[in-house]
Amino acid sequence: MPSPAPTLAIDAREVAKTFRSGWFRPRLTDALRGVTLQVPRGAIVGLLGPNGAGKTTFLSILATLLIPDRGTARVLGLDVVRDSMALRRRLNMASGRPSFLWSLRVSEIIAFYGRLYGLSGVALRVRVDKLIEQYELKPYRRVPYSELSTGLKQRVALAKSLVNDPELLFLDEPTLGLDPDVSVRVRAHIAALRRERGMTIVLTTHYMREAEELCDEVAFIKAGRILDAGTPEALKRRIGLGDVIALRLEPAPPAWLGEAPGVLRCATADGWTKCTVDDAEKRLPDLLRQLFADGVTVRNVRVREPELEEVFVELAR
Repeated sequence: MPSPAPTLAIDAREVAKTFRSGWFRPRLTDALRGVTLQVPRGAIVGLLGPNGAGKTTFLSILATLLIPDRGTARVLGLDVVRDSMALRRRLNMASGRPSFLWSLRVSEIIAFYGRLYGLSGVALRVRVDKLIEQYELKPYRRVPYSELSTGLKQRVALAKSLVNDPELLFLDEPTLGLDPDVSVRVRAHIAALRRERGMTIVLTTHYMREAEELCDEVAFIKAGRILDAGTPEALKRRIGLGDVIALRLEPAPPAWLGEAPGVLRCATADGWTKCTVDDAEKRLPDLLRQLFADGVTVRNVRVREPELEEVFVELAR
């Protein structure tokens, strides 16, 4: 009997990579300093961090484009170094900075990469036609790459990355520099890949809202190290970032407000009293009842969930 498929799409442990530049006085740059990350099959996982954090280097190692100096990485059950040739047929990658030969037409670009994965003849034509239609590229089929807008280039890169129907897809800054309306459509395509095909997707991004919208789990990386990883909700709880209840009160907020059950901290500025609580849905009714009992008038109430950007700020301190 064949061995069962691994439950992890990615199992990376203590992956390190150092780049050397210069000859006479070589400069060493530690791009990765022991990155450990597990990604379940069928998940969308975001890798977040500032420029130079090591995101692209890590993805390149997982995609077998770079060899790690230390550590191990297994992708789809295969070792990224020993089994690189077998692994490449089962994954693909798209960059937020796509670069294809400027004179090639859209259909020619997709067909070229299809041939690299062994497609030919009718099978290749059918695959190209399907991807062109799926990514709304039909009007641009014969347009040279150099004449495409940034958004269209991104869609070509996504279409190319699906030419081999990969089990695992790496997306490096997939909405970088796109207009908001185009970004929304690209994110919808990414979500559909997991929903309709069960595809595992790992993406890097600077956009916290994008990660919250798309990702089951996120990992924050800085200076080549994973600072923390988990679901957005778990990270917020772990760091102590709760929901924020903003109240406009008359008269001034009572002293007990900062000590009320579930209230993590309270601060007043610009006429608003902002209480960070563990669970707004649970705590807000009790707070309003107690304020009313104390004769405090609540002029306005706003409730906001913490954002991933706040998590990253806390982690990066």
